[in-house]
Amino acid sequence: MPYDSESSNPDSRARRVRGRALVALAALAPTALAGWLVWQAMSSPGSQDNKPPKVLPLPSRSAPSGAGTATVTVTASSTPGGAPGSPSAPAASKNGSGAGPLTGKTVVIDPGHNPNNFRHAQEINQPVDIGTNKKECDTTGTDTNDGYTEAEFTLDVSHRIRAILEKQGAKVVFTHDGDRTFGPCVDERARIGNQAKADAVVSVHADGADEGQRGFHVILPAKVKGGAADTAAIVGPSRELGVRIAGKFVQDTGMNASNYVGDGTALDTRSDLGGLNLSKVPKVFIECGNMRDSRDSALLKSADWHQKAAQGIADGIMAFLGG
Repeated sequence: MPYDSESSNPDSRARRVRGRALVALAALAPTALAGWLVWQAMSSPGSQDNKPPKVLPLPSRSAPSGAGTATVTVTASSTPGGAPGSPSAPAASKNGSGAGPLTGKTVVIDPGHNPNNFRHAQEINQPVDIGTNKKECDTTGTDTNDGYTEAEFTLDVSHRIRAILEKQGAKVVFTHDGDRTFGPCVDERARIGNQAKADAVVSVHADGADEGQRGFHVILPAKVKGGAADTAAIVGPSRELGVRIAGKFVQDTGMNASNYVGDGTALDTRSDLGGLNLSKVPKVFIECGNMRDSRDSALLKSADWHQKAAQGIADGIMAFLGG
């Protein structure tokens, strides 16, 4: 998800400049930063802190008992089609009713963008109400320099997340599965999570920043109120979900926290995203890396790394839900 449109923020340019200044600082203590994230992911609910400690050793990469470490390799596929703009029923898990630590839990996975959006510029540019203001329905997302799109990436990783969570007994609902001609719009993405009464919602993305800007970050909802937007009840649990995912993502992928967003914590709070503003259930976005950086993009195009990314996100969800 590039820093424009639905992901735009009036402070994004300033944050990038500040982020560049932090690159050298973050490079001095990558182990401590990674250790903080993993420690946060393993700590008890409610004990997280926004700032990493000055000194913290990197824990063992083995997962704690009961954290959920099922690994499943799948091949993703999508089926474009459907009438323009017509909503299709969200794709629900068919295999999440078996016994497992997440039995009875519902997780909504929101694959960022849609592979068909680029064919429907007029439709996705239509404004929708996000409570605090209006924004365009959706965007095309970004891509690597050789044309691998964010929408393809998010669908593949989302399918892998679903397979892991279903193995743990969860019911998994997708906001879309490449089966729509465009969208869904950001307000509908939020509604799908709300209507599912999801225990957790994760929107999967990848960023489109400058070369040299590397790493992942998790976007948390700010406290906002206006129109249909009121995030007061979800700010706390969403932050816990985000911290758990960030820690597990470091542990499972080995990727560093973003060097341009989040001041080295891999956490970024935003008030301008309709998908977060309109959510009534715990929800975060994850930017899995920068598609426009040559080193990050090599990972983002790797099927093996997709599986690691999916495992990190799924493990974070499981840790949040107590699975």
